[in-house]
Amino acid sequence: MRSWNAPVIPVLPGKGSAPDLFDTATGGRHVTDGGRLYVCGITPYDATHLGHANTYLAFDTLGRVWRDAGVEVVYAQNTTDVDDPLLERATATGVDWRELAASQTDLFRSDMEHLRVSPPDHFVAVTDVIEPIGEAVAKLLADGFAYRVDTPDSTAGDDVYFDVDRAGSETAWHLGLESRLGAGDMLRFFSERGGDPERPGKHNVLDPLLWRSARDGEPSWPSAVGDGRPGWHIECSVIALDHLALPVSVNGGGSDLIFPHHEMSAAHGTALTGETFASHYAHSGMVAYQGEKMSKSLGNLVKVSQLVASGVDARAIRLALLDHHYRSDWEWFDDSLLTAVARLAEWQRWAARAVDGTEVTPLLTELRRHLADDLDTPGAIAAVERAVASGEAPSSIDVEAVDALLGIRVSA
Repeated sequence: MRSWNAPVIPVLPGKGSAPDLFDTATGGRHVTDGGRLYVCGITPYDATHLGHANTYLAFDTLGRVWRDAGVEVVYAQNTTDVDDPLLERATATGVDWRELAASQTDLFRSDMEHLRVSPPDHFVAVTDVIEPIGEAVAKLLADGFAYRVDTPDSTAGDDVYFDVDRAGSETAWHLGLESRLGAGDMLRFFSERGGDPERPGKHNVLDPLLWRSARDGEPSWPSAVGDGRPGWHIECSVIALDHLALPVSVNGGGSDLIFPHHEMSAAHGTALTGETFASHYAHSGMVAYQGEKMSKSLGNLVKVSQLVASGVDARAIRLALLDHHYRSDWEWFDDSLLTAVARLAEWQRWAARAVDGTEVTPLLTELRRHLADDLDTPGAIAAVERAVASGEAPSSIDVEAVDALLGIRVSA
């Protein structure tokens, strides 16, 4: 599937350091320098709010820091262009689900270009990988890691579920390996985030759906396990396996994906290959608005496209988001944007006074230090603020560093 146009990123003198990044699975930090990045993409029925943007900016920053450190980056991302929320929105609005997915994916591409987010090397729609997903489910069945559950309302056989207990006893994966959650929290999040603990016939209430067999009125495809469509978690496992060598260096996304999505994606990948799925799990925090987590279900969304359409400079949006640490939960206030607009104007006046330079500068060194420290973008922004406030003319390298590392082009 087509990705989006890449921003031009200046090449800086010297070399930065690979980042010391917080790992959800261990609760500690370690240097990540493998360069194989998988970030979970959108379900394209209402893109892109600032919570999404916060996540993709976090991992765009990771990619920029890796490249500045000389790390070769291979980046894969899915888009879940068939799933229950998408189908429900299409039905509610009277729009064909394929048209809805296509239009919202196009909007997402535009939003990412406005925010100067580097595109993935592999941007993969789930509907383009139905066959390999079906083959993966068939392998899990054959290897005893999956089972069928009686499905009377299906027109094409039974649903297929993953056996978490079997995988936990026969592979290097186990429940809690990535999330470090207790049983009660697992059950709560599983129920809240697309799971079906009450489904009769499951071996374990936490067993996730691998394959939903065909129903009347729902899209379906032929596969090695019968007509139907994929469950949520298996799609990311298969796309990552197709495009990235294991272990994935960083498996990333919003913190609402920690469980069950990333836990189960790792389980599927390990059961399919016998290998560790990812070396590191990184998650961005949640963005609230009007006192609640920004979400499609609540409708309290601030959308990138709407801000841009109203005349807001997308660089100010990026600057406002990066002023919060990627792992923090925080609330968006409308005056946050006013602050960022004023800051951007100051930075542009500062950049206009730049003198030619070719050498590593103190500001570049400081930016690299902050960003290697668990992607400390607020610290990096504060460093630029101090340089601007000093009254000294910047080097052209300083201006290029703000562009290359923070993604904010302030030169003319």
